[in-house]
Amino acid sequence: MSQFPPHPTDSNSSTTTDVTPVVALKELVSRLHREQNKIQDLLSSLGFALRSFNNLNQFLELIPLMATRVTDAEGSALFLYKPNGQIRLEQLHWQDTQQRKNIRKALETASSQITLLVNSAPAAISTGILDDQMHAVLGPDVQIFGTAILVKHTERGWLYVLSRDPEYSWTETRQKLVRLVADQTAVAIDNDELSVELRKKARLDQELEIGAEIQRRLLPRQCPNIPGLSLAARCKPANHVGGDYYDFIPTNQNQLKPKPQASPENASWGLVIGDVMGKGVPAGLIMTMLRGMLRGEVLHGNSPAGILQNLNRVMYADLENSHRFVTMFYSEYDPQTRILSYSNAAHNPPFWWHAATKTVSRLDTFGMLIGLDANSEYENAQVQLESGDTVIYYTDGLTDAAAAGGDRFDEDNFVTSFRTACKYCNSPQEIVEYLFDQVQQFIGADRQNTDDMTLVVLQIV
Repeated sequence: MSQFPPHPTDSNSSTTTDVTPVVALKELVSRLHREQNKIQDLLSSLGFALRSFNNLNQFLELIPLMATRVTDAEGSALFLYKPNGQIRLEQLHWQDTQQRKNIRKALETASSQITLLVNSAPAAISTGILDDQMHAVLGPDVQIFGTAILVKHTERGWLYVLSRDPEYSWTETRQKLVRLVADQTAVAIDNDELSVELRKKARLDQELEIGAEIQRRLLPRQCPNIPGLSLAARCKPANHVGGDYYDFIPTNQNQLKPKPQASPENASWGLVIGDVMGKGVPAGLIMTMLRGMLRGEVLHGNSPAGILQNLNRVMYADLENSHRFVTMFYSEYDPQTRILSYSNAAHNPPFWWHAATKTVSRLDTFGMLIGLDANSEYENAQVQLESGDTVIYYTDGLTDAAAAGGDRFDEDNFVTSFRTACKYCNSPQEIVEYLFDQVQQFIGADRQNTDDMTLVVLQIV
């Protein structure tokens, strides 16, 4: 039997030559299929981690490992920018554990060198500065490929893949895979920041709700029982906390006592409405401060104009510093005489429905905004109310309420609605409800008011 291999011209030789490329092709296809499955499994694991991890640092620990495996590299490094713009080695993976320590030290040196450059000459920093530093500290034997981590089109760091193999090549497929891992990293960072913002918003909403509850408690829970007078009021803030204010204030110390020594049923009451320019928490804080100071001024026994004048002087400095002003209408009603004394600090003048003549007039005096001028002076005025007369105090959130097309409810519509309410409604509470319904119908049933709206209605019985 021959010990030599078949001659190329033998019949068996053609079969061997034909089969070899087919086998090789099958092995290549099988290997590519295995590689594809491996990459799909790795990226699927990365996607699962992205959905599952609540801790960003846990997810970032996987990034260099994934980048290394999908590209068959020796290692990978993740750099992230600090809030001050400096860069930090966040995570590192290197297959050779003995070399990992040296690689980490070199990369930390690169990032610290960039930090020195940022502190000394920020203008000298360029896009490729990290690449240059890595080449310098790792040496020419290490090949590097890096891709930026972009969050909302802002560069937040870099992901690098490293290899010492001289035969290693950065194919287009490997570069795409590294970019894909970098994109997943960007999504994780963005999701984490969004979660932080949502938690902050939840805390803020809770604090605002507490503030709103405090403000609701500072406004009158119910209208007082004043002889010969029927009252109703409603305040509808545009936000959690509003800048509108109304109050019913006892003008006599005895009215504050559980068992008054004098007869408080005959004492006068302060009725006030105000509007801090602006909305939200700042306006609400000023309103709260205003309430306390006004209640103190009322007990001094001054006239309405004197009360506004003293309040303006006391609050001027604080309002000037906050760049805000306050409009206010302060009045006092005497149950014995049915006289309403008042003074206005540039607030929307209340309207007075005369039951006898079925006409409407304004209650107004000259006076500047509180907080505009420390030396502002205010005027006193008074009117004699009769049985059936109705007075309505309001803030401009009602007259400025806008429909979807931009038209405003305006003062004319408000007066017309008020006149109709006085004719057909049976109580101040019905008047308040009717006017709020009219405004809501005007702006649209599904629309929210953009400014605080407040009404106070008093009616002589």
